[in-house]
Amino acid sequence: MPELSRRVLCAALLVAALAALFLSPPFRSLLNPQATMDPDSELEFQMPGVIRVYKSGRVERFDGTKTVPPSPAGDPDANGVASKDVVLDPAANISARVYLPPGLEPGKKLPVVVFFHGGAFLVHTAASPLYHRYAAALAAAVPSVVVSVNYRLSPEHRLPAAYDDAFAALKAVVAACRRAETDGAEEAEGELSWLAAHGDASRVVLAGDSAGGNMAHNAAIRLRKEGGVEGLGDAVAGVALLHPYFWGKEPLGAEPTDAGYRSMFDPTWDFICDGKFDLDHPYVNPLASPEEWRQMGSRRVLVTTAEQCWFVERARAYAEGIKKCGWEGELQFYETKGEAHVFFLPKHGTDNAVKELAVVADFVRRC
Repeated sequence: MPELSRRVLCAALLVAALAALFLSPPFRSLLNPQATMDPDSELEFQMPGVIRVYKSGRVERFDGTKTVPPSPAGDPDANGVASKDVVLDPAANISARVYLPPGLEPGKKLPVVVFFHGGAFLVHTAASPLYHRYAAALAAAVPSVVVSVNYRLSPEHRLPAAYDDAFAALKAVVAACRRAETDGAEEAEGELSWLAAHGDASRVVLAGDSAGGNMAHNAAIRLRKEGGVEGLGDAVAGVALLHPYFWGKEPLGAEPTDAGYRSMFDPTWDFICDGKFDLDHPYVNPLASPEEWRQMGSRRVLVTTAEQCWFVERARAYAEGIKKCGWEGELQFYETKGEAHVFFLPKHGTDNAVKELAVVADFVRRC
């Protein structure tokens, strides 16, 4: 190749290489960082091992995504408890999984547990294996009708969406329980027939674990503030708060005070409510608003927790505070030593889990 041609070729290759460099994303990002940011790869929020949310709105869930089907004919692995998926409120698009213990006589009325699953308002459904197993076990242990509610999750639906769904579910359950006596047995047939046939509207218990416990508390507060629900009045028979998720701006009791620890919890609340409610809002810190707390629409309250639960100090303070805020009702407190937050779900069947289930079942029976 002639020397001139070789030089021209080398120059052309050098120009091409420089052009590729200048146009490459890393080089452009150095010149103008805003020009190459991809909102679909930038994180807005994450809870490691649970969820990632990107600035584009894309959501990746890693926990609470598995589901199990219902057992309408009864599950031999769950003491014969039957379950089915129903629509509680078509207008609000609220569904649930209903559990019915076996061997019931026609017309036999049972207490009704309206149960809200946990998951930081971010993950899980009523069909999650952990919650399906627990709800079936509770239905058998009481025995009771258990209505495990599906509610809208954050970030697709930020709080107070879950609270609205919880209250709508309560109203729908009460209406379904009363349908047989108001509309007659024939009209009570359908997917809510189990509630109509066996649900006692005078013995409704709101219950939930972690975030679900928070929801049960807030539903009972709203019940009295709004003057009650037709067919129920302004108080449920009981509220069972299982390792409830409460928090606050200031550390409480023996809670760690270092910023690193609190940074695991403070931003989560801000994210799930999109900054609408601060950490001392009554939704998440009942202790900050005793005047609202005393309006708890329930005749009895059970609070359970565990020694190593993230929110154990909040549960202890709740048990003390509700007696001082002016609420008139019966309180029961139960703490398991040596266990962590909602241990009874992954450690189902262990001695401590069986004992906690027995406490909850006995509470419901007395409601």
